[in-house]
Amino acid sequence: MPHIKEPKEKEPLWKNWDYAAQKKGIRNTVYSVNGDQYTGEWLDNKKDGKGTYKWKANGALYDGDWRRGKRNGFGTYSMPDGKGGFRKEYSGGWKNDMRHGYGTQFYTDEEYYEGEWYADQRSGWGRMYYKDGTIYEGEWFEDKRNGQGMLRLTNENRYEGSWRDDKKNGPGKFFYLTTGQVYEGVWNDDIAKCGSMRDFNRSEATEPTKYPIPNVELSNADAVLQDAEEMFLHDQE
Repeated sequence: MPHIKEPKEKEPLWKNWDYAAQKKGIRNTVYSVNGDQYTGEWLDNKKDGKGTYKWKANGALYDGDWRRGKRNGFGTYSMPDGKGGFRKEYSGGWKNDMRHGYGTQFYTDEEYYEGEWYADQRSGWGRMYYKDGTIYEGEWFEDKRNGQGMLRLTNENRYEGSWRDDKKNGPGKFFYLTTGQVYEGVWNDDIAKCGSMRDFNRSEATEPTKYPIPNVELSNADAVLQDAEEMFLHDQE
């Protein structure tokens, strides 16, 4: 019996035209209706791969990774510096058009944050350099200092302990290295509520106190202090 060759099914012409019109691979600059422009790689009509996007409205520039039309991977976001160039604002990880993963945000020339991000907010571990010279290093949650962290002042005095909603909350220590003392106790919204002060490296302090701190003449002083601290800690729960 002779073999009959069946004719090949032809795709409609519009499908071929649509496929040919789709942006894929590396393309020259493509302009949006609003004047934004993108130069880089495409896949299935979406920005995908390496590319540079420039916003017409504010002149901002993103250069980095894309996936399925959104910023995903590593990239740098910059703004015009007013001198014909650009000033870097953020460099690091992105996910679904938001800062995500590890990255550095430059707020000003003197103030910046380097650390972890989650859904466009500082969350995880990070270090913040403030314009007044102080440095915070520790945990963040929802763009605020939350968890355990250390705040170091310009004179090297520092706080080490618990934070909540961007303020000192819970047990912690404040080291007065300039005078050679350390305070240990409980904080509530940046205010020390109860604790004890003792000498700490007075011999190495730049401005030590004239006299050492005398011993507390209280029977069972530790128990009294513990009861007071537990009261404040209970109120914070």
